[in-house]
Amino acid sequence: MPDDALTHLTPEGHVRMVDVGRKEITERRAVAAATVVLQPATLRAIQSNAIAKGNVFETARIAGIQGAKRTSELIPLCHPLRVTSIAVDFSVLGPDRIGIRATVTATDRTGVEMEAMTAAAVAGLTLYDMVKAIDREVVVTELRLLEKSGGKSGHFVRSEPTSSGTPAAATE
Repeated sequence: MPDDALTHLTPEGHVRMVDVGRKEITERRAVAAATVVLQPATLRAIQSNAIAKGNVFETARIAGIQGAKRTSELIPLCHPLRVTSIAVDFSVLGPDRIGIRATVTATDRTGVEMEAMTAAAVAGLTLYDMVKAIDREVVVTELRLLEKSGGKSGHFVRSEPTSSGTPAAATE
């Protein structure tokens, strides 16, 4: 099979889970991000812990961690991995924006990009769920891989800017 071939398809075009059994076990790391756009008043309510459902950031952090741990159950062709750490962090990017950054590491045979992206997505969805009673116009946007390392494909760092014009690595 050529190096650029889709490995999740058989020569006949059938979907399959890739056999990673012969791949080398290495330290894998991935960083993903998402942006949540909301009303300035909603952000102020989150910051002052005035949301009726509780602490938005801590609840979304726990949900993101749980999402990363369950990625292989949610994404059909992902392998269960031996994750060694998961961090989900939040930053205020402006009066109406929250940045989510998820970092996942594992010592395994395949990468953790999907785990990091799932963590960021689930954290964003949970943030929406926590504030939907006061702001139904929340948008979870710009879900993206920022960086990955480990394995045969080497180190990747996103270089293009986000839709707001800010370099992806600089937004978090």
